[in-house]
Amino acid sequence: MSLFSMPFVDSGVDTALHGVAAVVMVLSVAAAAFGFWKIHEMPINKAHREQHHQIGLITALTWIGFIWHWVWVIAVMVAFVDGEKALRRIRDVWREKEPNIEQVAATEEKNNA
Repeated sequence: MSLFSMPFVDSGVDTALHGVAAVVMVLSVAAAAFGFWKIHEMPINKAHREQHHQIGLITALTWIGFIWHWVWVIAVMVAFVDGEKALRRIRDVWREKEPNIEQVAATEEKNNA
């Protein structure tokens, strides 16, 4: 065998290796496309599972996200954040009364004793 000869060239093994490479390439591209699709559909699936009130908005944002990817990020935030619960927490923090200084001092004395 010389330095310039290539193994498996012009043989049945060469054809078989090309066939295997083509199958592996097609399967790899298909698996990547399927994985991308499953990740991309994640906000819609989450909205349906949780029976989210904004399913239409999340679906539209997810489809628009195929073109503008930053819109998909908004769809994920809308799907995974419960807006009503977040607004209730903000409201409760806003309405929370400031603690009385005397009560705070008494509580600290009780804890230190």
